[in-house]
Amino acid sequence: MSSSSLAAAAAAFLLAVAMSCHCHVARGWGGLGVNYGTVADDLPTAARSVELLRAAGAGAVRIYDANADILSALTGTGVPVSVTVPNDAIPSLTAAASPAAADEWVARNLAPHIPAARVVCLLVGNEVLSDRATAGAAWPSLVPAMANLRRALSARGLGRVKVGTTLAMDALGASYPPSAGAFRDDIAGAVVRPLLEFLNATGSYYFVDAYPYFAWAANHRSISLDYALFQGEASTHYVDPGTGLTYTNLFDQMLDAVVAAMARFVYGNVKLAVSETGWPTAGDADELGANVHNAATYNRNLAARMAKNPGTPARPGAEIPVFLFSLYNENRKPGPGTERHWGLYYPNATWVYEVDLAGRRPAASYPPLAPTPPAPDQDGAPVWCVLAGGGGEAANETAVAAAVEYACRQRSGTCAAIEAGGECNQPDTLAAHASYAFNAYWQQFRKAGGTCYFNGLAEKTTKDPSHGSCKFISSLD
Repeated sequence: MSSSSLAAAAAAFLLAVAMSCHCHVARGWGGLGVNYGTVADDLPTAARSVELLRAAGAGAVRIYDANADILSALTGTGVPVSVTVPNDAIPSLTAAASPAAADEWVARNLAPHIPAARVVCLLVGNEVLSDRATAGAAWPSLVPAMANLRRALSARGLGRVKVGTTLAMDALGASYPPSAGAFRDDIAGAVVRPLLEFLNATGSYYFVDAYPYFAWAANHRSISLDYALFQGEASTHYVDPGTGLTYTNLFDQMLDAVVAAMARFVYGNVKLAVSETGWPTAGDADELGANVHNAATYNRNLAARMAKNPGTPARPGAEIPVFLFSLYNENRKPGPGTERHWGLYYPNATWVYEVDLAGRRPAASYPPLAPTPPAPDQDGAPVWCVLAGGGGEAANETAVAAAVEYACRQRSGTCAAIEAGGECNQPDTLAAHASYAFNAYWQQFRKAGGTCYFNGLAEKTTKDPSHGSCKFISSLD
């Protein structure tokens, strides 16, 4: 056979393989899937990142855009990849000219890489229904954009690439007990019902971002940590009073709440996939349980569990694709400290902790983990927001000054204490004023979503920064 014939045959084979996959994790390639985010400095190359995915035993990868370098690095590997359409592109894919716009998007971002890269899913947006600021634009556009993209894929012979979208657990208005699961009223009829109709008709998945960490951290006095980490004793198990089903872990409980919510629309058989889950390895002073010990325990136990394909109590034996978040710690992500500490690897390509995502490695073979840090009584511990690192020489004075100006202009009086003659004016330094301004801003706005971050210039502390007559308001005031 000529070289050109061999190439054509190979391409045809790869296309057949790619089109036969239904977004599930490839058992032959590895185990759990991994989310590959890039919001960080000095990350390894895409080619090196693929090597790290293999080293971890990953069975699939999801990227948050259609990054050409990453798709090229995945060429010929056979690893199933899910590509994401950015949230801000959704409205343009559902306007009057959207069929053409959707075809152009597929032609530009996907077609050049298929079949050499094994693209199996196209995820339209990321947690779109969590952003209420886009309710008027992105929400009504979501399902029409998905339909347009599916038509564009089919027109190019790529119709078996599954089209879906990812939703956070906050798409549910009720989730406890699991049998009471129900979607939020503001999205249930207008968005979720047509979404489920689309997923059911096309054989796609409902992709949910399910983080037991957040559910446990918000309710740590009533939910056992062991229950959240897949190692709860029988005394921690939960029996749903509505179904009589017994839950041995929080992860299953969350997934079955989604199943119950879908069943209320008579779409209880729509397939379920977990597009994000994981546990943070570090966080701010008030973020309970974020440490390497708990993260390694959660992800190792999850991998071992999913390797047995257990399904959930409501769907025993169901195959549920699962993607961990994330490949790397991403230092440029805004928000609380946990946002930057979900990775399996540091940006220098060394392990944060070892894990076999195929779930085959015996637990006893892992190197010892540091003991779990003692958990403070964080319901009663005051927390402040201050300039990170004490404002040493490394701090960018221009950036700090701009951040102080931003914090002070959000509400009248926020920074009155650091003005001339104010009780916190001395010491009259940028660093001292920044700590006061950051804290005053965060304490005023944290319950409305304000964060102690300021582009990495701020950090939380449990050490009271008050001095002399200068009083810093705490999280308990």
